[in-house]
This record gives sequence, structure tokens and C-alpha cells, in this order.
Amino acid sequence: MIPNNREPGMPVALPAPFAERMERQLGSHAGDFFAALAGEPPVAVRINPAKWRGEISLEKVPWSSTGYYLPGRPQFTLDPWLHAGAYYVQEPSSMFLEQAVKTVNREGPLLVLDLCGAPGGKSTHLLSLLAPEDLLVSNEVIRSRAAILEENIQKWGSPNVIVTNSDPRDFSRLPAIFDLVVVDAPCSGEGLFRKDQSAIREWSPENASLCAARQKRIVADVWQCLKPGGFLIYSTCTFNPGENEENLVWLKQQKGAEPVEIRLQPGWKIQPVQNSGMTGYRFLPHLTKGEGFFTGVIQKPDEGTTFRFPKGEPKIFQPALKQVSTALLPWLSSREELRFFSNSNGHFAFPARWAVLLPVIEKTLKVIQAGLPVATGNLPKPVPHPALALSPALRPAVFPEYEMTLEEAISFLRKETPPAPPPAPGWNLATYQKMPAGWLKNVGNRANNYFPKEWRIRMIPGEIPPPWHHSRENSCN
Repeated sequence: MIPNNREPGMPVALPAPFAERMERQLGSHAGDFFAALAGEPPVAVRINPAKWRGEISLEKVPWSSTGYYLPGRPQFTLDPWLHAGAYYVQEPSSMFLEQAVKTVNREGPLLVLDLCGAPGGKSTHLLSLLAPEDLLVSNEVIRSRAAILEENIQKWGSPNVIVTNSDPRDFSRLPAIFDLVVVDAPCSGEGLFRKDQSAIREWSPENASLCAARQKRIVADVWQCLKPGGFLIYSTCTFNPGENEENLVWLKQQKGAEPVEIRLQPGWKIQPVQNSGMTGYRFLPHLTKGEGFFTGVIQKPDEGTTFRFPKGEPKIFQPALKQVSTALLPWLSSREELRFFSNSNGHFAFPARWAVLLPVIEKTLKVIQAGLPVATGNLPKPVPHPALALSPALRPAVFPEYEMTLEEAISFLRKETPPAPPPAPGWNLATYQKMPAGWLKNVGNRANNYFPKEWRIRMIPGEIPPPWHHSRENSCN
């Protein structure tokens, strides 16, 4: 069955080689698969447990403790809570990362790498799944996408993260330091056909083969920096066996990778895939409420010695002056001990236990953020960083809060000047329904809006609809 006519919710005609291969893969179930591609894709969000307030009476994503299906697609752009990092709009199948992470033996603290991190779905998910003593290195090779990754991580609000902008081959020069590596590999994108028409136009058997070869290069590059006995979570958004289970088999043959089983619930209808002793997990849209997705967990043989971090201080992120640390520490409330570092972009709070990692990382990788950006400028008048406003690490009541209406919040997110300053002089934490959105500064006769211009909403709204979480069933207060 090869669909040729577009119907409501139906993608353009599928490439014949793809459709023929799926018929061979699925046999008698191919018709159900193609029918599912004609339907509307589900809409789901994953909440930030460090920020979210209130109950949610919506259908749960069954393999995620923080994922929920929405009944339709709201106007997310006009929701201040999205921009505040209270939740992330994410394809539900990819939230299965939670189950994969649960298979990792925890003898923390763990050092985790998300190699292909942009735009930030898996990295923000990892930050919610990891323990307070763990650290995430989130990387993206393309600079423009790395900026988007940095923005989403700053909005999520955790200090336990380093953001880098490096090629996967750069990681081959690192010692074996990571306990867990996540590789959401660039792929032919077959699992996105229902959502993204460009994925259909760009697909070809030749491109799928090129993707499979590139994926092998990527995992081979990153294998070196995975600890002996460490774990690698491999995933794609495609159905192609050559990009999925065959790559796991290749890792077994070339690197001695060992399979790790993920415990499934029968109601999830996720398909285990066996190939030459390796196990992967396939999501098909006619069986699961989500898009196409594949993942597998493997373990590196426990052979070799453990790397010991040398003593030393970083050069790019230099230890902050004592007076800087003294001035900024009262702004923070954190369960973990933090150290302050400074560079030309400002002052950062970073987990003290991981300070020994910075000199090792910055010698090999391009680091664009280390920890939580706290302030810019010099004493005695430091400027609080936009990321600080959105972080749960901000100590309550340090700054006066200015509660905005929905219309005022949208105006703030458009970086417009408020018609009147907030009552309190100086820095004010602008909030919407008690959720921090950013900084306003009362300078006497006016207020300055310090929302980052690169984050601003460009949409010109007419009537602003209430956010989806305002319903009575999903009270957030």
C-alpha cells in the first residue's frame, strides 16, 4: 500500500522505496502503519519538576513520569510558562529516554554527555532525571543550534551543566571520563514524515545510507571518552534498520559493546528488535501514541583504568575574585556547594565537586556555558543574568517580585517597555502566576526591560488566549 493522495492530516505521497521497504518490514501491519501516517500527530509536553506548580488532569505519556498529552495544539508562543522553562514541548516517543536512563547502574556522582543536544529536549530531560550531584555536558556541533540549546538549558534553570559547541571527533581526544553518553544521532528522519513535509522531500535511499555511515563515525568518535563499564544510549527518529539495530550490531562487532535490556510494560506496545544478540526498541505510530523512534542501550566492556582528574584551574573560566563570590553567593539557594568562575561573558556558579573537570574540558572542547550564569558587569553594581531569574537556584525574596497580567507578560516577552515602573526601586523579578519570567529595573520614572532581545517574541498578538494550563482541570495555583 503506497498512499498517493493527500487527505486531511495526510503527508505528501511517500517515496516508493520507503513504502516498499516498510511493507517488507511490517508485512500485514503495513496498512495500519500507513493509515497512522494519515492521522494528526499527538501533541505532548514534559513539565519541569523543579518549577511546575499544581496538578495536571491530562492523559499521561505512559513511559514518562513528567510527560502529558494535550487534547490539541495550543498557541505555545503566547504562553509565558513555556518561555520560563516550566515545561518543554516534546515528541512523546522520545520521552522514553527516561526508561533508558533507569537502566544505568548508579554509583554516582555521574558525568553524562548528550552529544547531539540541540534543540534541548533530551538535555533538559536529562537534567530532570539526574541526581543533584551529577553533571551533564550538552553539546551541539552547529553554532546556531548551539545557541538554541544554550537558551533552552538556561530556561530549564539547572547549574549542573556545561554547554559545548564541538565536533564529535573532538571528543575522541578526551580521556575516558563519561559514565553515560547519549547519542540522538542525525538520521534520515523517517519517523517525522507525519509532522515534517521537508523530511519526505529530503529522503532517499542514498541519503539513508549516508546517515548510517555518519552515525557509525559519530559513535566511534565518542566511544573513546566513555568509561570502561559505562553506558551509551543510542537513538534515532527513523525506521530504517540500517540506521538502528544494524548500528548496534556494528558496535558489538567493532567495539565489543554489550546489550542492556530495558523493562517494558505490555500496554506500551513498544516493539523490541533483536539482531545478532543486540536489542533495540522501536516505536511505530500505529501502535504507540507518538512518532517514529528507535533506541537501544549498550555497555562498554569493563576493561581498562579509570581516569584521575589532574589538579589545576581552568584558564577560560577563571576562578572568580573573592569579592565577586561574596557579593553573588547570597543570591543563590542550592543544595550543592557552588564555586564562582568568571570570563568575558560574566560570572557563573558551578558545582564545586566538578571544578576539576573544567580544565580538562576546555583544553579540548569549545565551552560556551559552564554552570549557571549569575551576573554580568563589575562590582559594586553587577547585573543579574536572565538565566538567574529562571533558575530554581535563585534564593527566594532576594529581589522584589512584580506580578504581571497575561497581557503584561506577553508585552514583557516582546521586550516592550512597561507603561509604568514596578513599585519597588532597582531590580525586580517579573513573574506571571508566580513563575519568574525575567528582570525589570525601576530607574525612577521608567522601567528597563532586561529580557534578552534574542529570546523575544516576534509575533504580534491579537486576542491572547489563556494558556492550556489555565483550565479548571489543570490548575497551576
